[in-house]
Amino acid sequence: MTSEMTTTQIDRMWGLMQRAQQLGISAHSNALAKATGSEFSVVDASTVSEAYLRAMLDLAQRPWDLVTYQHEVMRDVGKAWMNAWRATESEGPADRRFRDAKWDENPANRGMRDAHLALEAATDRLLSTLPSGTKEQLRVQFYTRQLLSALSPSNFLMLNPAARDRFMRTEGDSLLDGLENLLNDIERGDGRLDIATNDTSAFEVGRDLATTPGQVIYQNELMQLIHYAPLTEKQFRRPLLFVPPWINKYYIFDMKPDNSMVRYMLEQGHSVFLISWVNPTREHGHLSFEDYMRLGPLTALDQITKATGEKEFDILGFCIGGILVTATLAYMAARGDKRIKTATTLATMVDFTDVGEIGVFIDRERVEALRHHMAEKGYLENHHLQDMFSMIRENDLVWSFHVMNYLMGRKPPAFDLLFWNSDSTRLPAAMLLWYLEKIYIENGLRKPGHLTMDGVPIDISKIDIPFYVLSTKEDHIAVWTSVYPTTQLLGGDTTFVLGGSGHIAGVINPPATRPKYGYWTRPDYPQNPAEWLSGAERHEGSWWPHWANWIAALSPGDQVPAYQPGKGRLKPIEPAPGSYVRAP
Repeated sequence: MTSEMTTTQIDRMWGLMQRAQQLGISAHSNALAKATGSEFSVVDASTVSEAYLRAMLDLAQRPWDLVTYQHEVMRDVGKAWMNAWRATESEGPADRRFRDAKWDENPANRGMRDAHLALEAATDRLLSTLPSGTKEQLRVQFYTRQLLSALSPSNFLMLNPAARDRFMRTEGDSLLDGLENLLNDIERGDGRLDIATNDTSAFEVGRDLATTPGQVIYQNELMQLIHYAPLTEKQFRRPLLFVPPWINKYYIFDMKPDNSMVRYMLEQGHSVFLISWVNPTREHGHLSFEDYMRLGPLTALDQITKATGEKEFDILGFCIGGILVTATLAYMAARGDKRIKTATTLATMVDFTDVGEIGVFIDRERVEALRHHMAEKGYLENHHLQDMFSMIRENDLVWSFHVMNYLMGRKPPAFDLLFWNSDSTRLPAAMLLWYLEKIYIENGLRKPGHLTMDGVPIDISKIDIPFYVLSTKEDHIAVWTSVYPTTQLLGGDTTFVLGGSGHIAGVINPPATRPKYGYWTRPDYPQNPAEWLSGAERHEGSWWPHWANWIAALSPGDQVPAYQPGKGRLKPIEPAPGSYVRAP
């Protein structure tokens, strides 16, 4: 590397500094709003402070535990440094933050890495001694992990050997590239740091994603109903309705052709209909969870009958869409409505006894803060949930991109699942407040008669149709051990399948030549999920064929000529993917 900056680098630095100064006005206003409480944040300083105060009071009564912790930190950190200097070669830890081979190149790199890991391990042991099962313990563990993750040597230019090496090889250009990426992210977030996790220019909905041919055949203020063109001459008689989550756009079900669940089920001979939810604005703030049921799946079923003449259906819901499907089926059971013959839910909790780390962010006080925040706008901005879910997997979804974007000066690669993940939506105030209070906090979905839908008390134990429940082993949003209780709560025949990987990749895991994640099955369902897993059989490859065989076995034996979009009583409004999914 030359000792002096080039004229080009100086000019570029000057331009970036001027741009940073201009952006600083917006960023400063954004930060000030949060600091003064006029802007809502998923992190509540008062509850975090209270949790740490209680933890400190508890540890003050056990001074020997603190002494032990200090001893372990000094011992293990010292041992890490000694081993780093003694070692001639090392395989390195499995931790992905340190997977670059340069962390093993010399004792200084190894020592920094292993000392930090020793500190994290010792801290985990100390925090595990706090009273378990409390929100305070969960918050202390969670935010302490956030702090230690932030302090990882991998996150600092001068400590990260791969970033240092790139800085030297590019003669400083990587640092300027990283600064430009940072300013782009601040600009895109309108003063809020919106870390890019994918190449936003790589995909376009309707061009690269959501390309399966179909027609929008109905729409109301909340949803468009898409009827997909058949891919077989004949189809199963019962239409299949997909109910996606409304936290993101529907095309998680219709990504690229080789990982489109919609296309896969069309190829298996199903007639597929799908709900595309609107991205709410102020005008939608009054819409309730019951409105999502009435204007969503119930209306969709009526319209599918008009389109096909059929009066029996299969239904599938994902995440909060699966919660809506479950509540809707309980409502239909209470009303004696027998139109749904099979149901499938993906990554869907109905028992919120243990919600995992999401519980850090949600309690009655935060619901009231949300109520106040949404009073004027009528909705919750999409970035709040993105921040919350990213913090739960901070090293994968925050710090890895911090290193890539800012330290290495690179652009994130094109990845369809992360593109979809960043294409999130707003949430109507009325729906969100009811959902958080009644389903999340009160755990009302599992309590017979606790919830009413459109004035009707519901009880999910009255759902007596065949039910396919998919969970994924590494799900950080719908923890699989909290999805498993569905097997004990429904009234009909339940099939539980545990997929590999996480909330998104484990669900969108299409059949391929090389098996990717695998899945587990077992015909009986003991009450304890760990006991179920200990006796479950692991299968290679995608769970999709297992599900397709399940639903085919429960379908009427005769098939009918394929239903063509627009050939029934409903005429096409516009081609799929429709306009709702494109709305910002």
